[in-house]
Amino acid sequence: MVLGAATAGTVKADLMVVESKSRLAEIVGVLALATDLASGLQLEHGFRRTLIVLWLGERAGLGGQQMQDAYYVSMLGSAGCVLDTAAMACFLDDDIAFRGGMFSLDMANPLVAVRYLGRNVARGQPAMRRAARVIELSRQAAVFRDVALSVGGLFDLGPSVREALGQCDEHWNGKAGVLGLKGAQISIHARLFRLAQDIDVFQRESGMPAAVEVMRRRAGTYYDPDLVALLVADSEELSSQLEVASPWDAVLAAEPIPRRMLSANEFDVVAHQVANFIDMRSAYTVGHSPAVAMLAEAAARGLGLSTADVRMLRAAGLLHDLGRAGVPVALWDKPGPLSPEERERVERHPALTELLLARSSSLSQLGALAALHHERLDGSGYRGVTASSLSVAARVLAVADMYQSKLEPRAYRRALTAEQAAAAVRDQVKGGRLDGEIVKATLVCDDGHVVPRS
Repeated sequence: MVLGAATAGTVKADLMVVESKSRLAEIVGVLALATDLASGLQLEHGFRRTLIVLWLGERAGLGGQQMQDAYYVSMLGSAGCVLDTAAMACFLDDDIAFRGGMFSLDMANPLVAVRYLGRNVARGQPAMRRAARVIELSRQAAVFRDVALSVGGLFDLGPSVREALGQCDEHWNGKAGVLGLKGAQISIHARLFRLAQDIDVFQRESGMPAAVEVMRRRAGTYYDPDLVALLVADSEELSSQLEVASPWDAVLAAEPIPRRMLSANEFDVVAHQVANFIDMRSAYTVGHSPAVAMLAEAAARGLGLSTADVRMLRAAGLLHDLGRAGVPVALWDKPGPLSPEERERVERHPALTELLLARSSSLSQLGALAALHHERLDGSGYRGVTASSLSVAARVLAVADMYQSKLEPRAYRRALTAEQAAAAVRDQVKGGRLDGEIVKATLVCDDGHVVPRS
């Protein structure tokens, strides 16, 4: 089994899932892309970082299981940003921009860190209030480490991977990390991650020679000096290794053997875990995606759709909100109306979901379906797709998402009762925006009765 027994036990073994030929690396790769969005970094940063880690790891003499562990630590080492930026949201206007602005700064320098926090935290508030918020944010480090450790629980990748994921922010000299580890106390996988992440950031920003110079200056403080020496000795070769047409293809090809394949049930559990992880970016959406998946699956069965469509709908329901990682949490949690610019950013999230899943040949079809969950028959949805281009599966997903959303609280309203939510989706049928037969199938409860009209 790819997944831990405790995790697998939370999902019924007989759930209908996509017949999957996916590799675990593909699901992890999609999460890495979502992490890039949440981190404010260029898309595919996580893939380039992984290629750098494998290049350095080979020269450092790693092999076998060590290389496989390094591969997954590199892919997942920043995934905690998906949630820890959410913890920052109450301090910031745009947690994504804030996170992205940190990477090229020497945040271990207290003066640099205080200046950056002072410019970005609680803007527009009185000076004393801003200072208090800066101090409060600086105390979140332990929470962020706990988030990083939680990433290791998403997949059963072994104790060394889990341990390393909690150490990815440690510095060689032991002066800036949460744990205070130094030197060889830090996992080799975390040391590789730390160096590779910054190589890619600075290489993209200023070129490899400039990146090497930064790494050289920080050797022995931020980074393992022996690893920096490997970079300095052959940085031109590394530059050529990074010149690939498709970082996605390069990373999948570089996965150490044996490659981990997912059975159908394992895919479902992994997708369920990833869905929960993304949903946790906002307190208002915790558990949303699994609930949508269950509704869509049940409605599809009631409509007599094929087994393949039922399975596809469940998987699409689980993954439909991946693109939320690319939208600042402050917008999801805003109690008042959104500005036109804010609304435009929020309405991009289905397209971002499609973008993330399109990289994978085995998941791209899910992405195309998931991207339609806010579309309406009359073309009034986020992307303006009309009835003639909306399959039955797409219509089912749209109804399931809308009905479930009505049952959940949002920053600007309370949760509706089942009767109120049902009335809201029925009104959409009257307005020509949702399919009446699909709404009826969706409103069938577990006991087989239709939700009554209010």
